[in-house]
Amino acid sequence: MVQMDWNDLKIFYTVAEQRNLTTAADVLGMSHTTVFRRLKAFESSIGSRLFDRIQGRYELTETGLRLLGKVRIMSGIVEDAAREIVGDDRTPGGTVIVTAPSSFAQHFLPSFLLELSTLYPEIAVTLLVTNDELNMSTRQADVALRVTKSPPDHLVGRKLMSIRWGMYGAPSYFERHGKPESSQDLTGHTFIGASGRLTTLEGYTWLERQNDLLSRTHTDDLTTMSSLAAAGHGLALLPDDLSRDDLERCFTLELAGKNSLWILTHPDLRRVERINIVMRFLGEKFKTELRLQR
Repeated sequence: MVQMDWNDLKIFYTVAEQRNLTTAADVLGMSHTTVFRRLKAFESSIGSRLFDRIQGRYELTETGLRLLGKVRIMSGIVEDAAREIVGDDRTPGGTVIVTAPSSFAQHFLPSFLLELSTLYPEIAVTLLVTNDELNMSTRQADVALRVTKSPPDHLVGRKLMSIRWGMYGAPSYFERHGKPESSQDLTGHTFIGASGRLTTLEGYTWLERQNDLLSRTHTDDLTTMSSLAAAGHGLALLPDDLSRDDLERCFTLELAGKNSLWILTHPDLRRVERINIVMRFLGEKFKTELRLQR
């Protein structure tokens, strides 16, 4: 009878989920070489090939598909047990994994987390900077700051605030072209256009329809758009969480709507004291942050 090590099954499961060895290695916190070696040794020990490598992706064989179904059940049992144990933790100390978009991670969290570490030195924070949905059921993150209209049903939390969109520009741009005070003053101005997923947002579609505006530079990333504006490329429509010292705010573009900032966690982690502390602290800091009070 073949004896299977759970660590080997975890490597198999992660590669199966990611379909890419490098990505799986990052998720596991291992080197690419270690994951490759362990996976090959596991296949050798059970006498079956679990993956076919097709155009750089790891696709499951029939044996791999059968094993994946079993491992998913096992993984679910392990995750449920881990969450129940963690959920009973009443001690304030330990590590809390926080995930946040880059704008909040760069502009707000450095000072917030420094104050948190002073007030609660027994709490350590790991900050994951991403706009992507993380699987919080597997504790890739404990607390999520997310800009969304409707948070996932499997998470709990609260809406912290609404964030307006404003037109921003660099002082050097205003010296050359003047500073618009409203949307009626935009005629003849240059703005930084949207590409990719940003083109679906109402504010950018409205700007693109204005025939009396120029747009020579486009980007699909809001942080990059703010940097282009700071360099003088033109005006930028940005949410107020991307305001910065080298940009001046012209006016609120009401038709762009508002973003909603949420703080979220998994239901099983609501009883964890350190997670409650971090959520309460960050919630209060963001609600009183003057840079977001427009």
